[in-house]
Amino acid sequence: MSKPSKEHSEKSLRTRYLTVGQTARILGISPSTLRLWENIGLISPARSSGRYRLYNPELLEVLKRIKYLRDVKKLSVPGIKQMLGEKRPGVAGSSTNHKPDIGSRLRKMRKSRDLGIVEAADRAKISPGFLSAIELSKANPSTATLQRLAATYDTTVLEFFDIPHHSRRLIRPNQRRSLRTGVGVEWELLSIGTKMLECMLVRVEPSAGSDGAYSHAGEEFIYVLKGSLEIWLDELECHVLQEGDSFWFESNLGHRWFNPSDEEAVLIWVNTPLTF
Repeated sequence: MSKPSKEHSEKSLRTRYLTVGQTARILGISPSTLRLWENIGLISPARSSGRYRLYNPELLEVLKRIKYLRDVKKLSVPGIKQMLGEKRPGVAGSSTNHKPDIGSRLRKMRKSRDLGIVEAADRAKISPGFLSAIELSKANPSTATLQRLAATYDTTVLEFFDIPHHSRRLIRPNQRRSLRTGVGVEWELLSIGTKMLECMLVRVEPSAGSDGAYSHAGEEFIYVLKGSLEIWLDELECHVLQEGDSFWFESNLGHRWFNPSDEEAVLIWVNTPLTF
């Protein structure tokens, strides 16, 4: 019995799947939007041997959900990933203890300032639905969103960590307080009780980042232990940091960043004063 030809297999595969153009027409979006969603990790379409993207019925339903969350719920990429229930493996070497309940803490901060969901969300420039999801621990805010919420509540991101009341000169790896922002970014406190600086170990998964620009008082220093990081300052300067590079900048410059590579980036990140 003869084996089916490559051309026959390709044709058979395409009858079971939709192409980029077909999928885009069904959803009412552009093909470039589909490619963008793939690049930022929302979807992973199948590929033909000719490397054409192919979409099955199950993935089409996921795409419809993504479009709904973006257009109706007005969620950001991290919010969409959380609502999709995406599960990511734990990062090797990171602490599994001392994870703060950011949602309940943010809710208490908002209520203590007598702010409603709509007003607080408007000040932080996010949707009320996304803020509600954060407070219910159904979504993780990105670094940029946490910065805006901290400014809204007249505090710092440091207050979102579960920090001991007493200072510590020595912190063992299993004693680190950690905070996961958005999807794929984790901050681990390397210093507790300091008066003038914050020192953190930051892990950034491929294609993850701040999800927007933010600014605050102070200065920042970054040392790249592993991988690479692309950082923009005031949308005018773009720097790509590689393993072994060190970098500093004024924190009042609008800064956004992300991992452009296909491997995890690990950084030492220092802020001064305590304004992160």
